[in-house]
Amino acid sequence: MAAGFDLFECISPLDYRYYGRNRELKKALGAFLSENAKVSYQARVEEEFVKTLARKKACPRSVALEVSKAVKKIKPLEVYREEDRIKHDVRALVNRIKARVSNESKRYVHLGLTSYDVVDTANMLRYRDAAEKVIIPYLKRLEKALIRVAMRERATVQIGRTHGQFASPVTFGFAMAEYVERLGERILAVEKAKDSLAGKLSGGVGASNALSLVCGNPEELEKETLKRLGLKTARHSTQIVPREAQLDLVHALVSAFGVIANLADDLRHLQRSEIAEVYEAFGKKQVGSSTMPQKHNPITFENVKSLWKEFMPRAFTLYLDQISEHQRDLSNSASSRFIPEIFAALAYSADRMASAVERLKVDRRKMRENFALAENTVAAEPLYVLLALKGCLDAHEKVRKLSLQAERSGKPLLQIAFKNRALRDYFSEFSKKELSLLENPQNYTGTAEARTEKVCRHWKKALKL
Repeated sequence: MAAGFDLFECISPLDYRYYGRNRELKKALGAFLSENAKVSYQARVEEEFVKTLARKKACPRSVALEVSKAVKKIKPLEVYREEDRIKHDVRALVNRIKARVSNESKRYVHLGLTSYDVVDTANMLRYRDAAEKVIIPYLKRLEKALIRVAMRERATVQIGRTHGQFASPVTFGFAMAEYVERLGERILAVEKAKDSLAGKLSGGVGASNALSLVCGNPEELEKETLKRLGLKTARHSTQIVPREAQLDLVHALVSAFGVIANLADDLRHLQRSEIAEVYEAFGKKQVGSSTMPQKHNPITFENVKSLWKEFMPRAFTLYLDQISEHQRDLSNSASSRFIPEIFAALAYSADRMASAVERLKVDRRKMRENFALAENTVAAEPLYVLLALKGCLDAHEKVRKLSLQAERSGKPLLQIAFKNRALRDYFSEFSKKELSLLENPQNYTGTAEARTEKVCRHWKKALKL
């Protein structure tokens, strides 16, 4: 960081308000996504290319040693100053490398390459590393936190809600297991996508025209260089790497972000005053409102959803960048520079949600109170199903009418049902267990607890948590 750097001189809220104030996260992201990292990764591609030339005896070994020493000293500021002079970013990097090597070595730097051999390969490499070493670990931390809550609350009865209305009972652990499952799948999607990224060193139109003059087998040169960088080789490329693999990674990141936003939204609603079943831990000195001192706002949950709203549409831009005329146009040159921000926003949100879930407070008493509000009607579904099983052909319609009657009269549904003469013969066939289930709807949770355990065990093992 330059002396006298002021974080609050930055324009992007990501920098001065979000990840930039988290030193650990800023350092982790900076290693792959900062401008320092971008220049470093591009220089690394240039270095590895010359090393492979030397291994193929297309240049002296001394050249590779000189270039290796040179690239370690390259700084973004000097590259940018050179770019200001010549108006080309990659050639600026090449010039600064050449300035540090002998005349004998100068001619081999970037020989036969085009800019996007370096740009695309460096980007795929750093995006893969960022996904592997930052995004996936942060997502796994959140996944572990969700598993702990789900297992702890696997038997905590909660009224289910569909369309914002009371539905059949679940357990809170089961509700959290939904996100264990969905986030687990997205983690695997990110892993698969980052491993599918490929680079290229095939020249200006992708046909290795210039490299055919440099080396007798340019495709082997390309393959070996990329292998040593840890990347696959694109089977076919133009001036750029095909955009689909990068797009798949961005989709995996954004859809993982969507799962986290959905979780945040559910927890935000459960913190509403009239529901109050969970709440985000609040610091002793934390302020919820500038005018209402009693407020404990769901700040993390709202903030994460808001960030998702900003970055989810960015995926659309990457779909637009999928289109490039003929062997390449420049219409993605500016828009693609913002891809690192998607990584940064997701990592920040995953980290913040993990902290919130780790400290999540569950009010089981309030869950019981809310369940009691729905207790009168919860029995409707099991009642209709059991009646149908006993031979009542229009069980659903009968129970629907009884539910309306219970709603109008304020009387318990079962009390009205048991007094209904048309149903007496069916009730006489009910077992004690079936009657007990109707009278104790808190036990009507199906396989919620067992499914929660199954889902948590699966992802603990699958992700080696």
